[in-house]
Amino acid sequence: MDILCAICKSWKRILSLVLPYKQPETPPPVLEESSWQSGLRKHLSIPKKQKWTETINPPFPWATCKRAKVYTIHQLLSEGFNTIGGTVQCKQCGFQRVLQFDLKEKFDEVVEFIEKNKYNMHDRAPKAWMNPVLPKCDKCGQENAMNPIITKKRTINWLFLLLGQMIGCCKLQHLKYFCKHTNNLRISAKDRLIYLTYVDLCKQLQPDLVV
Repeated sequence: MDILCAICKSWKRILSLVLPYKQPETPPPVLEESSWQSGLRKHLSIPKKQKWTETINPPFPWATCKRAKVYTIHQLLSEGFNTIGGTVQCKQCGFQRVLQFDLKEKFDEVVEFIEKNKYNMHDRAPKAWMNPVLPKCDKCGQENAMNPIITKKRTINWLFLLLGQMIGCCKLQHLKYFCKHTNNLRISAKDRLIYLTYVDLCKQLQPDLVV
């Protein structure tokens, strides 16, 4: 028994000499955030988007205080709004002028066009709406030149664009804005959004209209 104890002690001494010494692991020190790092983090934080208001100041007499909404044609005619105007600009020479449309006449034209072509459109805007024929410039004589002036989204003259069948001049972001505030599907191709805009505006003007 004494011999076995002696042998064990000898092996322990040999192993202690052969095996390398391993220092116990210690966790890395916790570094405190410096003042400039804290300031940088706050500076780079993404600011919260401001909530849009449900009502706005009506940009035109025929527009309501709600975004992308107009009064009915009955209300407008009873208030004496027989013509609807908007500003157009020549894309060739930059000349601007106010263009007037007869409300009832032009609205009837749009409704008639929809009724004649709705089964062929398949809820998509036809070429006539996608690439509208624009008025001729009175100054330089350029054909198909007078574009409607479109600036901020909430000040777009939607009724004017409808009557002149110039909604196709809007950019995709303008159409998505309209569909957003009229509860229409926004995730669609441009021809689909143009079609939805025409139909929705017609129903705003005449709520009992079936198109």
